[in-house]
Amino acid sequence: MSSAPASAASAPAPAPFTADDYRARMARAARSAADAGLNGVLVAPGPDLDHLTGYRPTATTERLTMLVLSVEQDPVLVVPTLEAPDAEQAPGAAALTLRDWTDGKDPYAVTAPLLDFDGRFAVSDNTWAMHLLGLQHALPATSYVSLTEALPMLRAVKDAAELARLEAAGAAADATYEEIVKVRFSGRRENEVAAELAHLLTQFGHEQVDFTVVGSGPNGANPHHEAGERVIEEGDMVVLDFGGLKHGYGSDTSRTVHVGAPSAEEQRVHDVVREAQQAAFEAVRPGIACQEVDRVARAVITEAGYGERFIHRTGHGIGVTTHEPPYMIEGEEQPLVPGMCFSVEPGIYLPGRFGVRIEDIVTVTGDGGRRLNTTAREMAVVG
Repeated sequence: MSSAPASAASAPAPAPFTADDYRARMARAARSAADAGLNGVLVAPGPDLDHLTGYRPTATTERLTMLVLSVEQDPVLVVPTLEAPDAEQAPGAAALTLRDWTDGKDPYAVTAPLLDFDGRFAVSDNTWAMHLLGLQHALPATSYVSLTEALPMLRAVKDAAELARLEAAGAAADATYEEIVKVRFSGRRENEVAAELAHLLTQFGHEQVDFTVVGSGPNGANPHHEAGERVIEEGDMVVLDFGGLKHGYGSDTSRTVHVGAPSAEEQRVHDVVREAQQAAFEAVRPGIACQEVDRVARAVITEAGYGERFIHRTGHGIGVTTHEPPYMIEGEEQPLVPGMCFSVEPGIYLPGRFGVRIEDIVTVTGDGGRRLNTTAREMAVVG
């Protein structure tokens, strides 16, 4: 493996978020719920809880852990007694009141007094069904709606500190790409190259690797192909899509390389995708609907005759997870606002032959967009 530049991994870690940061996020979430006509927000362990409090339970179990947010009261985190010491050490704990419950007690009876008996609440999407049913049993007049449906923009607009983390993650992914194109592809299995991608992401500071797609030849026509035992051959197009978390925030980039010189058709398909990706990026600006980014990319690919072979949305949001709202897809009328971050990743997939995808993370600025991935989008030729 190539020796990675030390500078790519040696940037200082950003300052940690403070209790005041988390307090502001929770207050904003409570206000947003009230503005949406809801009585509050209920958040189980997962990315929303992490974003709002900095608390990541060591193990998600059948025991109820739930953050209760409302403009009518200060934030309360309901936790099992045996996990309370860990919750007390969370970065946002100073902004919270902890209410613990012991095994043998009814956690829903502990939580119910915190809720309006006939209120309507947004509930984080990964809440266990048994917990939601338990609350409904304790408070049969309450009703619930998915947090993503009710408050899809809760985590969408990033502040300066969050943007700095996303930039660092993007730079690490770029450094990974610049190194991987130096290695040998021909004669090696896809999963060998995928392992090198994972190693490089970690070397450049990722604490978590979420995916390393290596789709060679016909496997590239499957956008979410799991790298496998196929041996990469001379003449293959290879889709590379990889990312994870650095400093708790996501990276996600795709480039398509070719083993040896491409054919005229392969070059043309790649050029169409590159044109579509560039056009979609140039369309990014405050005030336009998310769906317009998708429409612009899709129009280029359709005009070139490959519209039916662009089989996924143009983009997804990114933050404390690598996929989150907003989504660049037809029907999403949410307007872009400065601070939103999302992928722009059109593709063309020819079943049984090859695929092409080019992806950058983009943030909305005051008058347009800015890429957080800056590696060359021209097709690289690898050995």
